Amino acid sequence: MILEIIRDSLKKVTLVARSTVQDSDQVSDQDKTPTERLLSVLGNDTLSAAELMERLGLSHRPTFRKNYLNPALEQNLIERTIPDKPNSKNQKYRKRK
Repeated sequence: MILEIIRDSLKKVTLVARSTVQDSDQVSDQDKTPTERLLSVLGNDTLSAAELMERLGLSHRPTFRKNYLNPALEQNLIERTIPDKPNSKNQKYRKRK
């Protein structure tokens, strides 16, 4: 009987510990700024705006541009592959070297 109580208590502690680890992982992703998230999904790749939005799980282009793309460009964290044609359909983005 005492062993059953101890076993049940240990199960509860294990469940709480797992829940806490999952919560801390979610918080760390939420703590990132949009610019940090953009750089994270960009990695060393060269991607179009649509590809970046897909990796970020975004679907609203104006919000993506305002909160993610423009701040990263203004801070010189990323660059356009075709700098003299910012609205080109072939435009892609990469981290600055």
